[in-house]
Amino acid sequence: MSQPLNFVQTSGLQHQTTSRPNSFKLYLCHTLTNDFWNYGRSQSFSGCEKSYNSSSRLTCMNVLQPVKKFTGQLEDYCDWNESNFPLPIQTLRNFPVKKLYGEVVIVRFDSALLLEEAEIKSSLAHKAFSTIRYLYNAGAKIILVSSWGLSSDSITLSTKSFADYLSAVLQMKVVPADGFSGFMKSKTTDLEKYDILLLDNMTKFREELANCSKFSMKLSSGANIFVNDAFSMSHKILASNVGLTRSCYASVAGFHFEEQLSLLLEIVEDTNHPYIAIIGGRNFSEKAAALDYLASKCDGLLFVGILAFQIMHALGLPVPSCFVEHDAVGKALKLIHLARDRNIPIYFPNDFWCVKECKTELLEVFPSNAILPGWTPVDLGPMSLKDIFSLLSKCKKLLWIGPVKFGSSSHSVHGSSDLASMLERVNKTGCEIFVVGNAACEAVTRIADSCSSYKLLESASVVWEFLKGRTLPGVAALDKAYPSYLDWSTIFAHPTRPLIVDIGSGNGLFILKMARIWKDSNFLGLEINRKLVQRCLNNAIKSGARNMHFISTNATSTFRSIVSSYPGDIVLVTIQCPNPDFNQEQFRWRMVQRSLVEAIIDLLAHNGKIFLQSDIEAVTTKMKDQFLQYGKDKLAFEGSDDNGWIKENPFGVRSDWEQHVIDRGDPMFRIMLKKVL
Repeated sequence: MSQPLNFVQTSGLQHQTTSRPNSFKLYLCHTLTNDFWNYGRSQSFSGCEKSYNSSSRLTCMNVLQPVKKFTGQLEDYCDWNESNFPLPIQTLRNFPVKKLYGEVVIVRFDSALLLEEAEIKSSLAHKAFSTIRYLYNAGAKIILVSSWGLSSDSITLSTKSFADYLSAVLQMKVVPADGFSGFMKSKTTDLEKYDILLLDNMTKFREELANCSKFSMKLSSGANIFVNDAFSMSHKILASNVGLTRSCYASVAGFHFEEQLSLLLEIVEDTNHPYIAIIGGRNFSEKAAALDYLASKCDGLLFVGILAFQIMHALGLPVPSCFVEHDAVGKALKLIHLARDRNIPIYFPNDFWCVKECKTELLEVFPSNAILPGWTPVDLGPMSLKDIFSLLSKCKKLLWIGPVKFGSSSHSVHGSSDLASMLERVNKTGCEIFVVGNAACEAVTRIADSCSSYKLLESASVVWEFLKGRTLPGVAALDKAYPSYLDWSTIFAHPTRPLIVDIGSGNGLFILKMARIWKDSNFLGLEINRKLVQRCLNNAIKSGARNMHFISTNATSTFRSIVSSYPGDIVLVTIQCPNPDFNQEQFRWRMVQRSLVEAIIDLLAHNGKIFLQSDIEAVTTKMKDQFLQYGKDKLAFEGSDDNGWIKENPFGVRSDWEQHVIDRGDPMFRIMLKKVL
């Protein structure tokens, strides 16, 4: 009978102590049981007891050092923070298409998707092509920016050569821009002659990696809208994916970026079970936090790459020294204990194909715990592959991340292709399969009848960073969308009544007073300070009024996504006393930006009004100028003097700060605008 796949058994077995101080005993189980797959998913992980066959042959392994007791909190083991989940972002799909016509749009795209001819690249590139074609068909003037090295035929491409290549692929005329110095001239002339401009290769500029602000402004010069479609770069801070968002009034995700981000979020969704993560690659220390997080989400971890040797080494198994990260032992033990306390197994291969170091033509199979000195593992052994398939065939969700590779060898190795073949068979059973990283994606592509049923993410680096709980800069730099659909019928007693929106509602006293007087209207406060919003919501509940609500959000980027679903008319928008930033001229009064102005104008009802006020004249003037500049000639002054000012508060209700200013004897500067077209 063949020896089944090894796994670290994590059930609460009794074990002996040893004379080694501060040591623990874990168990390496040599019998693959079905009990793990059969227990009810509704049971608590921390209290779940599994019964293993008492005849199972167990081997005790000394652990090298103690690990602190798991308290049930993931923070004990890693730095994962739910607040670092990518926020819902504005996408090109949801951006008003009519706003693209005639606009200069700069697109950060992934050149690797367009240069490679492999099927996987072509499949992923389809969305990238769609982004560019969509913008072109919408009448936008397109500027492409990217970084590229070698093409598939190993010839370094100049900007002109790459532009010619893109022209052939896109069936559009792509021309290289005349550097940055001549870009403004190119913008007004070349964009009239050609479909698309291509900027220089970003790899040429040190300022790109430094996210230089001056370079970013030069890069985005003349562009009003930024579309990021290079998801593989979203874990990096670059001038071309983060810096230039400062200068564009709208920053959104392209179709490819949106799809890849959606898949990234699906990886950690608690959906189908059993869920196994197949983990390849190396560098345990760098990935430790991500592995801890996977152990908290998955029903088992299967190590098939060099990382497997770290688990083996932590368990005391003999491991070739070339595969050992001596500074990662504690982190490996931390993972083992997390899995133990969650009562999930950690699997690793039980045999390897190995080569003789002094005679590399010799190739033999060795058990994982009995590799002879002078032999080096180069691939998964036949029994491991057989047992891996037995394990995977029971899964409903799989994640394969990282290569099945132990190093260079003159021998042909088939671990990746064999694993891909297994996934193809499992895929036909309806299992949800995520494949992450170039090596894994290419292996699946070579085997699969069709890639459409797989969920492919090429950038393993992005996924690892996400699983570590780190913020992805390329995602964070994009405009945010409100994260959920609002059921207005549960928010307001009468959800079709006229709506009044107070942007920057602060402590909410203005809305609380107005809602008592204007009982036939609904009031919505948008405030970025969560603590203030919670206080306002509590006050609204205490008042018993069903015509007011508060939301914690950055209204500058989410006003449209929130208010557009309201079933009634938006009749009034107020912005009162925004906080000015006197330290940075370019960031003063950033609440009122083009994106917010256009959203208000688009959603405001005919004859609807906009009330602006501040105790600082320059602030109110700046807000007024922004509305007049981007108001599409649809606004007129309402009830003002010759200079556009109104002397008294038209509502008879003052905000808290307004009352403070009046009490100290200082003036307020007010503007009322009306939508007339």
